Amino acid sequence: MTHWNDTDLTRAGAAEELDLESERADGTLRDRVTMWVVRVGDHLYVRSVKGTAGPWYRGTQSRRQGRVSAGGVRQDVTFRPADHDEYAAVDTAYREKYGRYPGIVEHVLTDRARESTLRLEPR
Repeated sequence: MTHWNDTDLTRAGAAEELDLESERADGTLRDRVTMWVVRVGDHLYVRSVKGTAGPWYRGTQSRRQGRVSAGGVRQDVTFRPADHDEYAAVDTAYREKYGRYPGIVEHVLTDRARESTLRLEPR
């Protein structure tokens, strides 16, 4: 597993939004989707409001890799399902970063959304 360098981790983790492009089975990139991103320790995470049934999430499952852009950082990544023991810290990160949107942030804190938590690992 490759790790984020400190500068890219800080910039991407502080970005308000992240653009994600997942790879199709043939290696081409799907259309970009914009979403929230949070940092926990040395990792970046994203979640689907619609859970594992969400279209962009399903798109990440064919090759489990793609490209993300946030905070001026553009990086090819592997999409790794987060472990259940990571969910609480990711919940906290979403509340802290996006809590000023109380009616919206709750949508990424549901059990359905938690099941779609992906850790973004640079490659």
